[in-house]
Amino acid sequence: MWQIYLKNFKNYLTLERALSEHSIEAYCRDVAKFWEYLELTQSELPVPEEIQDKHIFSFFEFIEELGLEATSQARMLSGLKAFFKYLSLEDIIENDPTTLISSPKTGRKLPTTLNFPEIIQLLEAIDHSTPEGTRNRAMLEVLYSSGLRVSELIELKLSECYFDIGFLRVRGKGDKVRLVPIGKDAMHYTQIYLDQIRKQQVIHEDYSDHVFLNRRGKKLTRVMVFLIIKDLAARAGIQKTISPHTFRHSFATHLIEGGADLRAVQEMLGHESITTTEIYTHVDRDYLTQTIVSFHPRSKKY
Repeated sequence: MWQIYLKNFKNYLTLERALSEHSIEAYCRDVAKFWEYLELTQSELPVPEEIQDKHIFSFFEFIEELGLEATSQARMLSGLKAFFKYLSLEDIIENDPTTLISSPKTGRKLPTTLNFPEIIQLLEAIDHSTPEGTRNRAMLEVLYSSGLRVSELIELKLSECYFDIGFLRVRGKGDKVRLVPIGKDAMHYTQIYLDQIRKQQVIHEDYSDHVFLNRRGKKLTRVMVFLIIKDLAARAGIQKTISPHTFRHSFATHLIEGGADLRAVQEMLGHESITTTEIYTHVDRDYLTQTIVSFHPRSKKY
């Protein structure tokens, strides 16, 4: 049912709205993501006529937890609004569930991070006796070691892992390629996963070069990685709302806390603008302030 509506929606955008091919693809992708979310969270997939504003609200809560920026959320809402407007014009739905939903504020907020003990706490919550646990340890080590986006993690290829020199070749946004260092622990646990788990799997031919695979020998989805981390956080007793993006934020924050050059961090994260990287310097300033309070003679009370 959704497939038919999505196809007709695409025709509507092409013929009646005369949108660019790029905009049409973006709108359809946004609706497809919402559809994927419903399949994941609903026991029975509702038809478009059954969608209520509560489904839309919960979807945006979900993608915010995934770490999606407010600007991306606003764009996705535009896609959903266009879709339900189309359904309304076609008399497929009586009430538009997006009517009362406003775009998220695009003001920049500080990212959620984990401190180093919390990172260790999370890693130690993994059950290493299972194949999935061995894989998950390797995945999280790579996320924290190299600051990858979740999309970059699930698309990471064996042919782009240069463990002999300690680097990963990563394809980021806009298909831009960058080299990112990978730490010894991440390489160690990834090698264990490759040797002991992945080699024993029956691998789908389309994913023979992907590093991280599910039980069916196919690449993992973004949603699956998110759920793995949510489950681990609950097991570890971590109260913060975290996502795969939390590891990226923590990677950047811990580097800057340690005195890393902002340009180097920018390069490793694959940020277009240095101002994007500068959101992490709040922790550096806090760290410097605490250092002054703790150690400077003028700050001590006698």
